[in-house]
Amino acid sequence: MSQFFTIYPDNINLRLIRQAVAIIKDGGIVVYPTDSCYALGCHLDDKNALTRIRQIRQLDEQHHLTLMCRDLSEISNYARVDNAKFRLLKANTPGSYTFILEATREVPKRLQHPKRSTIGIRVPDHPVALALLEELGEPMASSTLILPDEVWPLNDAELIRELLEKKVEAVIDGGATGVDFTTVIDLTGDTPVLIRQGKGDISPFGIVG
Repeated sequence: MSQFFTIYPDNINLRLIRQAVAIIKDGGIVVYPTDSCYALGCHLDDKNALTRIRQIRQLDEQHHLTLMCRDLSEISNYARVDNAKFRLLKANTPGSYTFILEATREVPKRLQHPKRSTIGIRVPDHPVALALLEELGEPMASSTLILPDEVWPLNDAELIRELLEKKVEAVIDGGATGVDFTTVIDLTGDTPVLIRQGKGDISPFGIVG
């Protein structure tokens, strides 16, 4: 039976945030709200929890999991970012984007794309997600909470608990979120490449929709 925490975005309960972070550090999976939709999160170096997230989503090893980061300084520890890319990231984070970047040695191999050695990086614009990351003190491995054969992500915490109560250790109810995916942009080359159009605006990247 998963634990259920109600944490209001405009009134963060640090005691509950600390309980959720303790679950993550102990190898658990936590469902939490973001600025786009609900997501699954776990410790970035926990092989078992990462495998369980892939099983819930039915994802293969080619699918990027995302590193949720607090800020730009964390991004630079886990991804190779030159000056031009840094300026782009600074202007568009936090926000509803996932950026594909070359991974550094700090990123566990199991989180990287097996052939390209890349990683998805994101800085969420949601008080609950940022409070989790601040308390955790490091990035969190994450994946959009969309179940197999579904078209849209889940955004109702009560329903999420009902469906996943035996598959995750905790569900954080932060209220209804959207059902939009993040915009995914590949920054590994000389110019940004749109991988998926989502909530984030593509115009700052010189991409024509």
